[in-house]
Amino acid sequence: MSDSLVIIPTYNEKENIEKIIRKVFSLNYAFHLLIIDDGSPDGTADIIKTLQLEFPKQLHLEERKGKLGLGTAYIHGFKWALSRNYEYIFEMDADFSHNPEDLIRLREACVNGADLAIGSRYVKGVNVVNWPMGRVLMSYFASMYVRWITRIDIQDATAGFKCYRRLVLETIPMHKIKFVGYAFQIEMKFTAIKYGFNVVEVPIIFTDRTEGTSKMSTRIFREAFLGVIQMKVNSWFRNYSR
Repeated sequence: MSDSLVIIPTYNEKENIEKIIRKVFSLNYAFHLLIIDDGSPDGTADIIKTLQLEFPKQLHLEERKGKLGLGTAYIHGFKWALSRNYEYIFEMDADFSHNPEDLIRLREACVNGADLAIGSRYVKGVNVVNWPMGRVLMSYFASMYVRWITRIDIQDATAGFKCYRRLVLETIPMHKIKFVGYAFQIEMKFTAIKYGFNVVEVPIIFTDRTEGTSKMSTRIFREAFLGVIQMKVNSWFRNYSR
């Protein structure tokens, strides 16, 4: 039994899914994987089911019907993890934009005292590969905007590569997490900090996907932009004691 579960949401990731699974299982630590697939019409889930025959104890699959959003996928995964004995619970993308080797570094950060470790693109300059300059600037200034509105001291506020200690996810009331797109990543960091958890940033190099299709959209960006203000205002009326 592993103490570490990596949650990967998928939608149409047939080009990447087998490679990312095999890479995680080749690491020098025994991670388990939970893939949450939102009804990918390209057969992503079928590839995972075939690999489950090879990795029956380490590889898990939860299938949902239709695209229900990144945030709800992770919350589904968090609840799945908390019903089992995992101490360290990770978020990671399927497309190799997050280097699986860095899972070990994120885990070490939590073992050494962090409650939430964030794989950060911006804690030491700008460490992004293969992104067009427009997207780099949008991401970088989005994090500046989040810091300005929320007053949280996180350089990469929109990062989606993270390791949580179990206690963080047991403490945060998931039914109060409102956002489903990339604003979900901001809301989870903000909420963890409001509850007084120790959040640290671990520098990583982010490499844009080379296969498959990005899920970013104008609607997701708009949710994040407007949602940060709403989230900050709502926090004035919440009790974050634990």
